[in-house]
Amino acid sequence: MVGVEGRPRIVFVPYPAQGHITPMFHLAHAMHHQHGFQSILVNPNFIHNRLIASSSGATNDPDNHGVIYANIPDGLHDGESIDFFAISHAMENHMPCHLECLLKSFETVGGVSCVVVDLLASWAVGVAERCRIPVAGFWPAMLGTYRLISGVPDMICRGLIDKNGTPIQEGATSFIKGQPKLNPEELPWLIGSPSSRRSRFAFWLRTIDRCKSLGWLILNSFHGEEINTENLLSSPRIFRIGPLPTHSPTPTLWCEDGICIEWLDKQSPSSVVYVSFGSWVDPIGDDKVAELALGLEASEKPFLWVLSTAWRSGLPEGYLDRVKGRGMLVSWAPQREVLEHGAVGCYLMHCGWNSTIEAVERGKRLLCYPVAGDQFVNCTYIVDVWKVGVRLGKLERGEVEEGVKRLMDGCCGGEMMRRVLALKELMMGRHGRLGADAELNAFVDALANWTLDECVKLSCFSSL
Repeated sequence: MVGVEGRPRIVFVPYPAQGHITPMFHLAHAMHHQHGFQSILVNPNFIHNRLIASSSGATNDPDNHGVIYANIPDGLHDGESIDFFAISHAMENHMPCHLECLLKSFETVGGVSCVVVDLLASWAVGVAERCRIPVAGFWPAMLGTYRLISGVPDMICRGLIDKNGTPIQEGATSFIKGQPKLNPEELPWLIGSPSSRRSRFAFWLRTIDRCKSLGWLILNSFHGEEINTENLLSSPRIFRIGPLPTHSPTPTLWCEDGICIEWLDKQSPSSVVYVSFGSWVDPIGDDKVAELALGLEASEKPFLWVLSTAWRSGLPEGYLDRVKGRGMLVSWAPQREVLEHGAVGCYLMHCGWNSTIEAVERGKRLLCYPVAGDQFVNCTYIVDVWKVGVRLGKLERGEVEEGVKRLMDGCCGGEMMRRVLALKELMMGRHGRLGADAELNAFVDALANWTLDECVKLSCFSSL
């Protein structure tokens, strides 16, 4: 099962969104550079085309950071609205047959040693199994959110949610025993209208069912992340290999505006508030954009705000003129460079897991406003467990102003920074990195043993 130059070949199938592609790319990069695999990252056409466009002509060159980009048809058309439901339809109805063709195309050139599948792309599990290729699951977030999702059947049995995922109990509840409490409306599938919520919950039930056959699960998380690891299931075998190093090149779906780095160079140390909600600005809306803008203005702190031009209609009249010089707005920023910059003092964020890791790795305090999905779980750990951030109850001007000043000027800032650095050491320090490397080595050994066992079986069969 070897690829070019005798390298074993491994195929990676992420869910088609930036927050999933990033950690999967880092895993593919690590498998190539640390373990010698030929790493192939498979995306649907609509994602592949954007990756190529944003990287200004990147190609399928095998030396492109050691990761080869492959694309498959998705059935989506130019100009079509691409949301969660359109992507789900593409994954269920168009992409499986094309992935199967791609995997079979490798049979005459060494085959594929393993397919690593993002659990949210669970459609690919069955494809790999039909092709008789070993499959490993990949969870791009923390163990706490995986336990929440995998614990759905138990939640139904305990009467915490009904068969459609609707919470039954009122008030903050520990949906997973021993884990932090969540408000009922903070469960990951409760997004949008009632019909939307039912559809999203059905998506998760389908994911849980398909992933029952997995023997291995790779997590982009670290030892010490959870407050309670009791009652972990023995299957699948979990490999906590994160946080995956973020110093390797990262593919992006947007063109980054590097001018903001020059602007940061002119600011005082630890004086700037960096504001970014990733790709989740859409559900925030014009009213909250206006409140956030006024809160940043009232804080009297310099700020760098990632805000698409499509959403600037929510800015108050004359706002850009009033904050000129003190505030800078960009459509998309090179986030790692921004967070590494000494001028950035805190990060007002949506609590996406990748952004959380990048911020802690670079020693930044966090001002949290979770929007949807796993962000509420992440926020609970950031604020209540690790105590490295402050949560905004509402996105209103007064609360934004108070939150910014509390982190930048208040007495909690110094103590919080000490906790940030302690968490950074737990995540990224020598002990943490050795542990993560050992977990990745263990996965490679498990894969090698599986391959050896299969070779023995084939040898025995052929001798009959």
